[in-house]
Amino acid sequence: MFYRAALPLSSRTLSYLSGILRRHRKQIGSPWRRLAPGQQALLVLVHLRKGEPLREVAAGFNVGVATAWRYIR
Repeated sequence: MFYRAALPLSSRTLSYLSGILRRHRKQIGSPWRRLAPGQQALLVLVHLRKGEPLREVAAGFNVGVATAWRYIR
């Protein structure tokens, strides 16, 4: 998985956020998701930090705009 964006983000921070998402998905009995927890966290952070349009972020992660929107909200 590759997304071209410069974010001041450590792998430790991304792992921490991924763990939170993973536990939440398990707790609510979430079905299969298009993106892994780490990719979901990165998608949200790219959108929030870089302010890139949702359409561009979604395309960068190879998901639909509606999927990206659900992950961000």
